[in-house]
Amino acid sequence: MRINIHDNLRIAEFYSNVKNIDKCFSPLKLLDSIYHKVEPIIGWIPYVHFTNVEQIAKGGFGIIYQAEWDERVVLKRFENSQSISKYFLNELKSNHTCYKIKHHIIKTYGITQDPDSGDYIIVMQYAEEGDLHNYLQKNFTNITWNKQKLSILWQISEGLETIHNVEFVHRDLHSGNILFNPLDDKRYHWKIGDLGLSQPANITSSNNEIYGVIPYIAPEIFKGSEFSKESDVYCIGMIMWELTTGCKPFANVKHDHILIYKILDGLRPEITEDTPECYADLMKSCWNPDPKKRPSIKKICTTLVVGFLKIKIKNNMIKPK
Repeated sequence: MRINIHDNLRIAEFYSNVKNIDKCFSPLKLLDSIYHKVEPIIGWIPYVHFTNVEQIAKGGFGIIYQAEWDERVVLKRFENSQSISKYFLNELKSNHTCYKIKHHIIKTYGITQDPDSGDYIIVMQYAEEGDLHNYLQKNFTNITWNKQKLSILWQISEGLETIHNVEFVHRDLHSGNILFNPLDDKRYHWKIGDLGLSQPANITSSNNEIYGVIPYIAPEIFKGSEFSKESDVYCIGMIMWELTTGCKPFANVKHDHILIYKILDGLRPEITEDTPECYADLMKSCWNPDPKKRPSIKKICTTLVVGFLKIKIKNNMIKPK
């Protein structure tokens, strides 16, 4: 199948008042119009092929299910798909574009449609061991800097570099969207999921509701700026801190306007004494209130490799030449 989703996104944007996605796209026409290259990566999967469908979460525009197919998969159903065709197409585009490079991005298998509601569904890889936060809760005392922590962070950063290299931003990066799948190649356990590109470009809806997890949202977003690569880097800084403590940032305070004001005033989590200096410096640079002064994700990946080597040398795991 051949798909050129860029054209359809422009059409969906123009026809934002379209009430029924079926008036613009049938399943096969949708697929024929999204890919303009020859790789048949995403296909149409009849809904009857799924068994043991069970709801596991709800948020944003969709409801998340797990189900059995050729393997266990995740189904992301877009509620009232007929009125949000732009967001459905946008997420489909983001999953396809970013997964072409494959490493550290959750795989998308195809799309389907709920026969009862008519809602469209994206079928994605299931992460057997859950998310990063749950992993840290179970294993924090057993993981170390020189083996697991820097490796985890490097994999997450490489996944975000993949997203940024194709000119996307995640917009909602936090430990709940970093997924662990030990069934994959051992080098690529950690993957970024829920690319967040189905969310509006700004963080507020018509009723001023904020999208995202407050401690991970960059301060400029609260001032009305759009999400950017730099705001994703701020999220990486918070994920770094979570790796140092095993806790979510600002977990013990209410996530409300008071916390937002404090973040705007410069509040950041306290860095623990056992954090390697190079890692602490990198974390603080990711938290810089000026987005232009934050490092690029490419620089973060390079710094992590250098830091990993320094820690190995310091611990006499390798000897410098």
